[in-house]
Amino acid sequence: MAWLLPALAVAFGSLSLQAVAAPASSAPTASAAAAPVPAVPAAAAAAAAGATTAGPIAAPSAADTRSLDEDTQQLKKDVVDLNRDLFVLEEELLFPANTQVAVYVSMDVGEFFALDSITLKIDNKEVTNYLYTPREVDALLKGGVQRLYLGNLKVGNHELVAFFSGKGPDNRDYRRAASIKFDKSIGAKYLELKIEDRQRKMQPEFTIKDWE
Repeated sequence: MAWLLPALAVAFGSLSLQAVAAPASSAPTASAAAAPVPAVPAAAAAAAAGATTAGPIAAPSAADTRSLDEDTQQLKKDVVDLNRDLFVLEEELLFPANTQVAVYVSMDVGEFFALDSITLKIDNKEVTNYLYTPREVDALLKGGVQRLYLGNLKVGNHELVAFFSGKGPDNRDYRRAASIKFDKSIGAKYLELKIEDRQRKMQPEFTIKDWE
């Protein structure tokens, strides 16, 4: 039996070595255990990085707001200038200088007459009937001049009649007329209706002036 002991020791030793080595040999290799990782596109990676690193949008500064206001004001001025130029061009097309006639109104009153309306006739044909607001009357009293009428007349002799309605002395209804005969030559014609107080007569006076 003594001779069996070394042989059994050798056998048991080899069995124990195989038991220890078996788990190591059955474990998956590094190449088999590592699963392939899908590649991330560069654009998507950059977008993700930007989303994580970008801060809040900055509010416009006071200088930017001031610049925007100045641009808006300049744009409004340009629109007003353009409308004025278009208006002038339209008048030149509709009322050429050779046939143009314009009638203006001025006032130097306040004590004996309060203007309500003016009716204008040229060659016995009514061309305008204008009703005034208190603000418009106040502007005339402060020295303003109103263009009451703009039209066309052929060359020759013509007559203009203006009827003034309002309140006269003692707040009574007041209606007066003034007329003028004038010659329309080649070129624009300008006429002015003037309403003035006459202190000595204690009443208003209505005249028409021809600006030749």
